[in-house]
Amino acid sequence: MLVILCLAETGFCWGFFAHKRINRYAVFLLPPEMLLFYKKNLLLIEEHAVDPDKRRYQIKEEGPRHYIDLDHYGRYPFPSLPRKWNDAVVACNEDSLYKYGIVPWWTQVMLNRLTEAMQKKEVFKLLKLSAELGHYVADAHVPLHASSNHNGQFTGQQGIHGFWESRIPELLADEEWDFVLGKGNYLKDPGRYIWECVFQSAAAADTVLRTERWLSLQFATDKKYAFEERNGIVVRQYASSYTRHYDKLLKGMVERRMQESIKAVASFWITAWVQAGQPNLAALADLSFSAEEKAAFDLLQKEWNNDRLAYICPDDHAQF
Repeated sequence: MLVILCLAETGFCWGFFAHKRINRYAVFLLPPEMLLFYKKNLLLIEEHAVDPDKRRYQIKEEGPRHYIDLDHYGRYPFPSLPRKWNDAVVACNEDSLYKYGIVPWWTQVMLNRLTEAMQKKEVFKLLKLSAELGHYVADAHVPLHASSNHNGQFTGQQGIHGFWESRIPELLADEEWDFVLGKGNYLKDPGRYIWECVFQSAAAADTVLRTERWLSLQFATDKKYAFEERNGIVVRQYASSYTRHYDKLLKGMVERRMQESIKAVASFWITAWVQAGQPNLAALADLSFSAEEKAAFDLLQKEWNNDRLAYICPDDHAQF
């Protein structure tokens, strides 16, 4: 049971570690007019980057917001899949859209909500929505979030999902990767931008799977996996050597997608701010939450603690 619990902590989608890092680094890509407010609330932006994953078992509709099985719609440029939501509902049926994932549309919904919160200067909503928008934007950059073979279940590669987006960043990001990325940008067409992100993810999915399948044939099982201490518990996971070989064969793909996620998150925040009329966020920096707002965060964490034994990256996108 303890091993299962620890594996659950490493099986998140992008991984809790990576989601938090993405939001954190995105803050430092903001213009000065936004930086003071976001930096003052950096810990909250970072910690609550993972709230959408924590809600996965509490809200039935949450799962499809994190992915889209683009291969279900044929091949690029996916002519059967309209980019606008209302057109897609007519062409594909709403139930079908939810079955195969809605991340590019949901990201735009969250952008509009953040814009409104900025316009109204609602500090709690502004921060909460910023943190969560960052999560969905980052998920759109993960190759296996754009593939129906999301955990290698069709190719005998179960576990590859967490391997790509959790194990590799945890091993390499802080010590070896470069996150000096310049500044985020205002997005003239955020809808088109997020679709390009998921198209790039879909194009990389086959490489993610094919490369690991080849590498697995080169390693004996006792060299592919290792027992390592994690949070005081010895657990079985992908060996450091195997992980580094895989990352090298991918030619830095995971680092690039993480870098692109960071810049995209900052750009979506900037876009919401510009769309809101560039409100003075510095004036909001010293405002605090109400007791009710603090309780909302605490309740989510309590419910997550109760559910975490069940929180293993599943084999069914409906739970993802």
